[in-house]
Amino acid sequence: MRRKLSSSADEDNEGGLPDPSKLNNDEKKTFSTAKFDVTRNSDTLDRRKIEKALSPAQLASDTWTSKPLSSPRKSEQLTSQQAEDKMLDSRARRWHRIRNPWSCSLLTLTAALSAVLLMLFILNSFMTRQLDSKGCDMYYTRSIFFNFADFDTEHTRFASKYSLHLYREVGFDEDKKVKGVPVLFIPGNAGSYRQARSLASETVQHYYNTVQQDKSALKEGATSIDFFSVDFNEDFTAFHGQTLLDQAEYLNDAVAYILSLYHDPRRSQRDPGLPDPSSVILIGHSMGGVAARTMLTMPNYQSNSVNTILTISAPHARSPVSVDADLVRTYERINTYWRDAYSQKWASDNPLWHVTLISIAGGSLDTTVPSDYASLSSLVPSTHGFTVFTSSIPGMWTGADHIQTTWCVQLVRPIARSIFEALDVHRPSQTKPRAERMRVFKRWYLTGMEATAEKTLPCKEPTTLLTLEDQSISINPSGKRLVLRGIGQSEKPTAHVLPIPPQGMPTQKKFTFLSNLPLEETAHTGHLDVLLCSVLPQQPGNSAALFALNIDLTEGGAGSTRFACKNAATDRIQLPASYRTSVYPFDKQLPFSYLQYDLEDLGEHQLVAIVEKAPEPMNAWAIAEFSENSESTSLVSTGLQHLLAFGARFKLAADRPLVTTFEIPALHSSLLAFELRMGKQACGGNAELFTPLLRQYLSEPHETRYSVNVKEANVSLHGIAPFMPPPLRLQAASNGISLQFWTDPTCDSSIDVSLMVDISGSIGKLVMRYRTVFAAFPLLIVALVLRKQFRLYDDSGAFVTFSESMDLCLRTSMPLFFLALTFLSILFAISSAATTTAASTGFFSRSGNATESAIDYTKNDLLLGTQDPIFWFLVPMFGLLSAGICTIINYAALGVVFLLQMAFRLLMFRSSRSKNDHARLGYVTNVLFFILAVYAAVYGISYAYLLHHLVNLVAAWLMALHFSGSDLSLSGLTRILHGDDDGGDVKKRP
Repeated sequence: MRRKLSSSADEDNEGGLPDPSKLNNDEKKTFSTAKFDVTRNSDTLDRRKIEKALSPAQLASDTWTSKPLSSPRKSEQLTSQQAEDKMLDSRARRWHRIRNPWSCSLLTLTAALSAVLLMLFILNSFMTRQLDSKGCDMYYTRSIFFNFADFDTEHTRFASKYSLHLYREVGFDEDKKVKGVPVLFIPGNAGSYRQARSLASETVQHYYNTVQQDKSALKEGATSIDFFSVDFNEDFTAFHGQTLLDQAEYLNDAVAYILSLYHDPRRSQRDPGLPDPSSVILIGHSMGGVAARTMLTMPNYQSNSVNTILTISAPHARSPVSVDADLVRTYERINTYWRDAYSQKWASDNPLWHVTLISIAGGSLDTTVPSDYASLSSLVPSTHGFTVFTSSIPGMWTGADHIQTTWCVQLVRPIARSIFEALDVHRPSQTKPRAERMRVFKRWYLTGMEATAEKTLPCKEPTTLLTLEDQSISINPSGKRLVLRGIGQSEKPTAHVLPIPPQGMPTQKKFTFLSNLPLEETAHTGHLDVLLCSVLPQQPGNSAALFALNIDLTEGGAGSTRFACKNAATDRIQLPASYRTSVYPFDKQLPFSYLQYDLEDLGEHQLVAIVEKAPEPMNAWAIAEFSENSESTSLVSTGLQHLLAFGARFKLAADRPLVTTFEIPALHSSLLAFELRMGKQACGGNAELFTPLLRQYLSEPHETRYSVNVKEANVSLHGIAPFMPPPLRLQAASNGISLQFWTDPTCDSSIDVSLMVDISGSIGKLVMRYRTVFAAFPLLIVALVLRKQFRLYDDSGAFVTFSESMDLCLRTSMPLFFLALTFLSILFAISSAATTTAASTGFFSRSGNATESAIDYTKNDLLLGTQDPIFWFLVPMFGLLSAGICTIINYAALGVVFLLQMAFRLLMFRSSRSKNDHARLGYVTNVLFFILAVYAAVYGISYAYLLHHLVNLVAAWLMALHFSGSDLSLSGLTRILHGDDDGGDVKKRP
């Protein structure tokens, strides 16, 4: 609709702005000046409409109206003409700023600078504070990959897109025929099938160097492994749900094809007396682990064709990048299927009852996928799987980044050995039963100190016969600690006996043992044995020939006692060595040997015998004792608010036991980091045996971090993380962090320990946990700014700039909006925590394998995604960051457009273009289109993340060509949005 404006002279001069229509009347108007010049009439009307649309408070502000020039008394001294000129000049300057896209108010500038400083602080904390040390060694291979060209479209509809390969090692096995147990490696997002090299090479070398010579292992069912790998053409699984489903369908076809190879005599060299394999072991890296779980939900899945899944750095709990709605729905469908399967009452109704799922996470070093997402606590019960961090795996004791997990020597070795131990080639499934597989994986991946760890001692038969003289038996007094220094000084076998306290005592006790010597299971080559013994009755059938080892320590004296003993070496727990020279847990030092038994585990035994067998003196030591649980374990009931404000302080008494544990249930959030400081361990005249060793751990998921030679240590674990679904067992989430100290008890001195929050270290935890929020909140800011722009346009007809609209939002709507979001986040956190408490204490808190229908797995999906109201301040902080980021991006975009405009003005003349200019621009444009076409034709969708950058580049080039070919500028573009006509007396609204 057109509207005629008033053209009176008085009204024309009201705005105090120069009239562009009266300047240079004799000059010929160009495209921009003739079409889009803004007259004084339109400026005056725009100002009136804006002033009418704004509130009185906004009119009084410096943004839209001028401030009073002076007090009334001083104003009387000025002439009316001077006052009018001054007011007109002030309004002209402010009106110019409103319509200038480069203008920036003090408030907007302050918000942008604050956001920049805060962002730099967060990034500096993320990159420099609370970092894990890297201790992985590189694995080197000599690999050969055979491609199965006959796995074509007759077997799968994705044969032209994906391919299947068989790994072989140069110098060991270069035959393409299958002969062992099939294992399939699945790469992750944009991963390569060659990432299987390290793990496959380790299985080949371990078999030919160790397993093939171990008759007992071969008898138990171990054999060689045929390592297959899938080439997904580096597809982006993490960004597209349909790609994940396509890969899962192809994997099921590949499993069927692999199993068919063992039925073909021309392609198999297996022993004919062994059953053909009916299942394949899956190893998935990153999104490959999710694809492995997806396989079991697909229509083309063959029942029981998969019973063991090992995943490495796989985001099971939720999608790592929620940019595709189809991917989010796929995740929800997969996880619902797994939860529903384990909610069945009877095992016969559970299609996943035979499946074992192990998730290995890299820890804080993995900055590609948050290790919190690798948790299985919301998907699988502890009887069928668990989550473990690489820093917990015995002998590894270090984190690993996303790619290191595929070639880290300290990781691929335990994985390969655990697979061999889980094999049973005599069964069609090629693996041991599920319960035995779980015991194998726990023994290889867990520390052995977890509550779910199983001791092998009760399942063993006595293998050692120990004979001692009645007169020379050295019995350690009850309740006294046994300390051995300089083992081997007697130069002959010596036994030290500790009687086991009777059960049923008022105080619970446990046995602990620590030494810097290894404990050998064979007991033939070791220098130290720990034997759990019972008196052997004098019966005719009790012959020494029944025992694998006979240790006779009698010297011809009268009277002797024989003991039937079990070697405790099978329950040995490895701990990183801690000396004055120790720096990292993964240092190349001989680890400590640690044993821990409750009295219930020693019920059938009468004494503990520690036998020295070193032929010569050694720089070795051992400590053994029975201690009360009340003295070795303390519960710190301090609340989280008190810990954040004042920290916590502990004191290790001078008469402390060997091991002391502090349980802190309040420390359960993965967003918090703490600093621990430990006083000096003063040993006086006695030389200390070892320096303090710290273990910080979580019971669910299984995460342990060691610190050696402790003086200062970072305390930060992957506890309850934002946006994570609640666990199947709700009570598992309330255990918190535990701190376990091994200190030299021979040092008769107390040790002070302090724990304080690390604010600068905690702020860096936001990057991995809230990286999607950093992308979502700016969109919210842009929506608020656009809303303000369109609202002002509807009221006044003038479209203000982005920076001016941002300034208005920062003054009015934005603080109120984020204040409302803050209160809403607090309510969500309180409601979610109350629901968890009610569910864990109500009817549905029963233990078992089934999931509870009362659990809402989506309750942590909104806003901050946490159950801790203490993190309310994150909402306004994210709002400030987003506002500053949007402001910076706005000026960056203006700068890019300006630079492009200046660059193209240098390439051509404004008045006229020559043919050479046209040829030059056409040449550049053709080159850009040619590069785009070639890239799209060669790589297609595989590298689509680069394709859109090229498209944007070409679009920017064409836009610059259009701008340079006319008199259009940023100011002209602003006038276009106002829709002003030639004469300035008609306004057009789009």
